Amino acid sequence: MAGTERQRELRKRRHRTKKLELLHKKSEKASKTEKATIIQKLRRLSPGAEQLIQAWKLA
Repeated sequence: MAGTERQRELRKRRHRTKKLELLHKKSEKASKTEKATIIQKLRRLSPGAEQLIQAWKLA
């Protein structure tokens, strides 16, 4: 059972990556209010959210 924790970590990382890709696609066509909700979701989802917000030019 040594690999179970690692498998959970990998699954979470993969899910987070897919979610970030989805949010990035949505942010390209988003209005101002939609971008605000995307920013909130990014901050809740990722520890490096501030760098992503700057890179995606959301703020």
